Amino acid sequence: MIGRKATACLAVALATVVGSGTAASASAGPPGGTPCLTDSPAHPTCISGTLDDGTPYEFVVPAGWNGTVVVALDFAGTGRNEPLTARLLADGVARGGTSRAVTGWDIRSAIDNQAEALARFEAAYGRARKAIASGTSMGGFVAAGVAQVHPDAFDAAVPMCGGLGGSVGQWNQKLDTLFVLERLVAPGLPVADIPEDVESARKAWIDALAAAQQTPEGRARIALAAAIGQLPAWGRNPDGSTPPPPDSGDANALEQGAYLALAGGPLPYVGQAMSSRRQIMAVVGGNPSWNTGVDYAKQLRLADPALRRAVGELYEAAGLKLGADLKNLADAPRIAADPDAVKRFSRGIVLDGDLRIPVLTVSGTGDQISTVAQQQSYGEKVRRAGANSLLRQTYTETVGHCDFSPAEQEAALATMLDRLRSGHWPATSAPAMNARAAALAADPAPRYVSFTPPRFNRPYPG
Repeated sequence: MIGRKATACLAVALATVVGSGTAASASAGPPGGTPCLTDSPAHPTCISGTLDDGTPYEFVVPAGWNGTVVVALDFAGTGRNEPLTARLLADGVARGGTSRAVTGWDIRSAIDNQAEALARFEAAYGRARKAIASGTSMGGFVAAGVAQVHPDAFDAAVPMCGGLGGSVGQWNQKLDTLFVLERLVAPGLPVADIPEDVESARKAWIDALAAAQQTPEGRARIALAAAIGQLPAWGRNPDGSTPPPPDSGDANALEQGAYLALAGGPLPYVGQAMSSRRQIMAVVGGNPSWNTGVDYAKQLRLADPALRRAVGELYEAAGLKLGADLKNLADAPRIAADPDAVKRFSRGIVLDGDLRIPVLTVSGTGDQISTVAQQQSYGEKVRRAGANSLLRQTYTETVGHCDFSPAEQEAALATMLDRLRSGHWPATSAPAMNARAAALAADPAPRYVSFTPPRFNRPYPG
């Protein structure tokens, strides 16, 4: 753990190696960066470089910097040109961070890199008054990890669309989905052992699901897998367009939504399950997921009620016996994990809920990659750790992975800044979040909603 005092000391030690290759004496004061984004009314300067492991980092700082910096994975390379960056610069907030180019699915290293990047920033610009870890997707997961591992280096975290069921739990859930589909819809396709030719595996899954979608039997079984795997029954069309949320009483619409979450849009669930699992197994040296001892009939009983009802209606319409398929799943040979791989994967990271700094999460209800049920697991762990006062969880009615507008993201960060300034949480209800986003010129209209996630069915305590 790198503390705020240790970060400041490290920043002084690093003062001679940050920036654009220009050495600066710590006694001479913070050298700052070089002018960049010349069209920006914030007249920012930038610093960039590489961390000890070779990871790129970059920061953009407005001329009227107010002392707040937001640090994120996936900033270096493209972040300076993102609309959110322009919004934060206009508010006097610096933004920066790292890339995943070196760490990939080595999440623990990515978490530690955020603290090192902050130290490089402070070596150049001086100690930040407030440092917030925030990112999307893997960056959201990393931000939550930063809150757990480096609470003395950062003042707060705003994880967005991160899989906060933790590394092991999240990928056990993904294993469940593909296991059910392989057994009932696409026998022989890879579930855990992903071949080197990931693109061919992805295409095989997409094609198999497309074929199954053409039959009543296939649609019923796709709905079953989605219910067990806690996928949203809402997905993007193949061309990337967004259909409206399905009616919760329309079984066919719910199944179509689940199918699109699995195989539609620019980032289909099954495609990510192929590419990322192969990377994960390479990082941890084996298979960190298992379904030994899992009762899929029980998972169905605990599934989202609307999708569970749809499964029953679709099975009846197809002339299938749901009990027979559940018995098939119960009798199927299970997949066992490599204990050493589980231990290594746990380091990156199992979230324990023992918060020491405030955390505000933002999740999309129709996110097919970071399924929203994982937020229940995270919230429950925080509650059990007695840290409820430090957590607020918010939701947007959005479909697809991390489909937040810049104003919705800015509203979340503004909420956290209010919390840090006052020491008390401002209102974080859906109306309050929407009002905050609307005041920030939201386009489209802000989409925060009141939402209670279902109970996550594969929690892993670590």
